[in-house]
Amino acid sequence: MKKPEELRSHQWYGTDGLRSFSHRARTRQLGYLPEEHLGKPVIAVLNTWSDINPCHVHLRERAQAVKRGVWQAGGFPLEFPVATLSETYQKPTPMLYRNLLAMETEELLRSYPVDGAVLMGGCDKSTPALLMGAASADLPAVFVPAGPMLPGHWRTEVLGSGTDMWKYWDDKRAGLIGDCEMAELESGLARSPGHCMTMGTASTLTAAAEALGMTVPGASSIPAVDSGHDRMAAASGMRIVDLVREDLRPSAILTREAYEDAVATVLALGGSTNAVIHLIAMAGRSGVPLTLDDFDRIARTVPVLANLRPGGRYLMEDFHFAGGLPGFLTRLRDAGVLHLDRPTVAHKTLGEQLTGALVHDDDVIRPLDRPLAAEGGVAVLRGNLCPDGAVVKHIAAEPHLLEHTGPAVVFDDYRTLQRTIDDPGLGITEDSVLVLRGSGPLGGPGMPEYGMLPLPDHLLKKGVRDMVRISDARMSGTSYGACVLHVAPESHVGGPLALVRTGDLITLDVRARTLRLEVDDAELERRRAQWQAPPPRYGRGYGALYQDQITQADTGCDFRFLARPGEVPEPYAG
Repeated sequence: MKKPEELRSHQWYGTDGLRSFSHRARTRQLGYLPEEHLGKPVIAVLNTWSDINPCHVHLRERAQAVKRGVWQAGGFPLEFPVATLSETYQKPTPMLYRNLLAMETEELLRSYPVDGAVLMGGCDKSTPALLMGAASADLPAVFVPAGPMLPGHWRTEVLGSGTDMWKYWDDKRAGLIGDCEMAELESGLARSPGHCMTMGTASTLTAAAEALGMTVPGASSIPAVDSGHDRMAAASGMRIVDLVREDLRPSAILTREAYEDAVATVLALGGSTNAVIHLIAMAGRSGVPLTLDDFDRIARTVPVLANLRPGGRYLMEDFHFAGGLPGFLTRLRDAGVLHLDRPTVAHKTLGEQLTGALVHDDDVIRPLDRPLAAEGGVAVLRGNLCPDGAVVKHIAAEPHLLEHTGPAVVFDDYRTLQRTIDDPGLGITEDSVLVLRGSGPLGGPGMPEYGMLPLPDHLLKKGVRDMVRISDARMSGTSYGACVLHVAPESHVGGPLALVRTGDLITLDVRARTLRLEVDDAELERRRAQWQAPPPRYGRGYGALYQDQITQADTGCDFRFLARPGEVPEPYAG
């Protein structure tokens, strides 16, 4: 156990020099007594709360519960406001700013007199950003998930945010419901603070954080407005003080085994395709090589056991009361796919953490002999259209489309697609393959969630609800359909997607894990010789840094200068 003089914050507060005197004097200026902080672990509470982030709007109150826990355990909490990444409002996409929050997290923890951190987030990009920054800073840390919102309601329907938004929007375009129904849906879709209560990206990534061992047990599924969420926040505040005293750092927890278990968890949950990008980036910050091939390998070893929308029936509150992630992980433990000897922030081993965990509803969390699908919910594709890979969430697609050949209808950007998708002159049929390019990490910019391309209204009116769609974009984890995503390299850098022309035949074969453009190599070389790179989008500012440093989807879309190995010196505080 660390002695007070061994704490990192001691360099700021505990020496006899002028700087230490100044630090103590300024802490008196803040209104704190010496007895409140001297010799105690100083805990940074990194809070992504804001008035315009509905996923995090309750975190101002939860921060008080975290602080309560820190004080109870003998620590000294300090709250830091950090960037809020709102999936709902931030344009062109919060993915553009994930690395900015990761960088802010790392540098705040490094430059201030703190011994450990509680990381508060949950909306899609904030979870990986906070964990990436914490992994790079490598101070003891605990993650506090924001928690899912309450289930939505409309008339007799239970609604899932995102998933039912897409469904009823298509119904409106098909003429099945009107403006009055949409106004009612507007008020019933999202009924409380918290992130999406489907197994979208937010629920997927917070589950991954728990599977990695970075939360207290059961934290990821507690509804945001449940009193249990307050208790979890306080428990996290208490635990971080012990972690500082034990000097248990992310580098000891975020191991190769932990990332493999997180991948298995995501795939068995039928989780968001976005987790592929984020976990690869997070692993890179931990010095763990994780690739698309790892996802595909693990996908073949785990079944889908979570009966959750968009691939299943239930919502996160049902999952929580069915046993939550601890109960769910006992299924994977029994399947022999978890590494049970690795540590977590709460226990010496994951196996110890799962002792006593139970599943209370076998329809929500399926037993191994009755899975929702025999293999993990995401497949990795290869082929001449995606030499560096692409992904498809095949459990959320209509089965007849998982082996399909059809003619391409190509859109060069999302605005053009929105403007023209309903044009009968395009000749789109249900056998067509819709192709969107210019929407990758550079082309988007930021790889927006455009990948669930809208279907033409004349097909919706005929009852068509799914088609093969291919893009270098991402899609919301709440989305569904035969959407091939993350095509790498992206079209903006001259990937094969840039060479597709309307009328070209494209073959998708999920079972064979292939995506192929049925055009001979000589013709593709002729097209490549004619291709011209688009001009840079940004002339200055953060966008210029982004376009200079961003990597492609298959390597996690991190910044090159942040992802590379190298030592960063501790600041001198004397």
